Amino acid sequence: MRMKTFRLPDSGPFVGAAYVVFWLLLWPTVQPYWMLPYGLRFGALLLAPVRYWGWLLGGELLATAVISLAQGVPAGWADFLINELPEPLVMAAGLWLLRRFNLHPSLSSPQEVTRLLLSVLLIVAATTGADAALLAWIQSPDSQDLMLRVLGEDLLSHYLAILLAVPLMIMLLRAPFDRGSLTSLAMDGLLVMLPSMVILVLLSERAAPQPQFARVLSLAPVLFFAFRHGWRGASLAMMISSLGMTLVDQHLGHAPSGAAAYLFLAVAGTGALMLGSATDALRRSSARVAEQNVYLGSVNRRLDQLAQQLRGAARGNLQADENQRRHLAAELHDELGQNITAIQTHVKLAQSRLHQAGLEDISTSINTILAHMRRALHRLLDDLRPAVLDEFGLLRALDEGPIRDLLNAAGVAYHTELRGDPRLLDDDTRTAIYRLAQESATNAVKHAQASEFRVRLRIGERQGASLAILDLRDDGVGLPGRLPRGGRGLQGMRDRVTSLGGQFRLRPDHVGVHLRILLRSNNIGNDPGRST
Repeated sequence: MRMKTFRLPDSGPFVGAAYVVFWLLLWPTVQPYWMLPYGLRFGALLLAPVRYWGWLLGGELLATAVISLAQGVPAGWADFLINELPEPLVMAAGLWLLRRFNLHPSLSSPQEVTRLLLSVLLIVAATTGADAALLAWIQSPDSQDLMLRVLGEDLLSHYLAILLAVPLMIMLLRAPFDRGSLTSLAMDGLLVMLPSMVILVLLSERAAPQPQFARVLSLAPVLFFAFRHGWRGASLAMMISSLGMTLVDQHLGHAPSGAAAYLFLAVAGTGALMLGSATDALRRSSARVAEQNVYLGSVNRRLDQLAQQLRGAARGNLQADENQRRHLAAELHDELGQNITAIQTHVKLAQSRLHQAGLEDISTSINTILAHMRRALHRLLDDLRPAVLDEFGLLRALDEGPIRDLLNAAGVAYHTELRGDPRLLDDDTRTAIYRLAQESATNAVKHAQASEFRVRLRIGERQGASLAILDLRDDGVGLPGRLPRGGRGLQGMRDRVTSLGGQFRLRPDHVGVHLRILLRSNNIGNDPGRST
């Protein structure tokens, strides 16, 4: 659960008063390279609406005036305004322009951190330039070394102040920790940061070079917190380490750290902030990928369910079609076949009288027509429901049935290689295998101009399921470059295989047409009494 962001009351006087209080609290920490009030001003102008800026700048002038009076600095109001007013106005003008160019107070990605830090450099350079112009106007020409030193201190102290203060302000006002992360941060603070501060004190009490080594070592927890808690953890650890080093120097009476130490602190802080934002971005990306994977997994499961439903529906349609074919074949055999037989019987009975009347040629013609009708009926019945499949079983039907008769009549050599037990397959799969071989043989005769046709069938078991591999090939002219729009032979075969959850592959690496089909059946031994 994410903690609620702290919202300032919509009141300019209240915001100005709070700003004055924080300014007065941070002023005692000011050192040559440590200017936290400057960072407070930058963060306040960055985060607060523009309508509050007058209260903020007025509050800062009031706080500075109070501090000057408390320190007994003799200056008139004109000198006071000349010394204190240009820098806040330059910062306010620069931030106003940058906010117009969509500068957002966010550190959630390395790009946003880079944009903010570049803005910081521009503002720091602008305010330092204003200070330089003011010093050049006030100081004598022979004090250039002093002016350069002061400007160097301003550049480093202002940048470091923003680096330490602004991320904390953004975290408190715009991007707080959630409760779980805050608990983890507190535990890491006790287990990592507290021992690090103790080590810092112990090493700083000794003579050089241990104090310098202690400052470098104190930045190790900053990197740890950047990896563990992102830019929020890095900014908190950076502030604690910096305050720890400053307080230790004051407590032990060490000379204030020089520019090199604070420059190292600024560089390390910048790197830690970039590292923390990159860690946050990577975690968000990983979370999004995980969510997307979960979503894709659910979608894939849904697609699998739909595919199973479609295969079930297609299988049901296939079964209904086969049942309809079986019923139609039975009706044609019983009705039309019996009627043809009855007509032939009556013609035979009337044949003597037709002969006496000199009409024997009529009886011959009628018998010829009836024989032709019977042959056509047999072909139609075989197309509707091959009786040979029910009578002989799959293997004999493929090896000795109408497929061989069709190919022999067309002068096509027929070769079979059949292995396995068809009783492992369900009725739909057996029927599909015969239909596929029948359709492929018909295509070889009608379209391929083939001289040879081969059928290879392998039936076996694997992992509780029955498998059938059917290989069909001819040596004909092959498929045309563009299949005719009305042709449904191959597509019908593919649909039949797909409806049974199988795989249909048309292999181009062979002369003619080469089909390789894999069919699965989960009904092992469903009909042990069926003939093979």
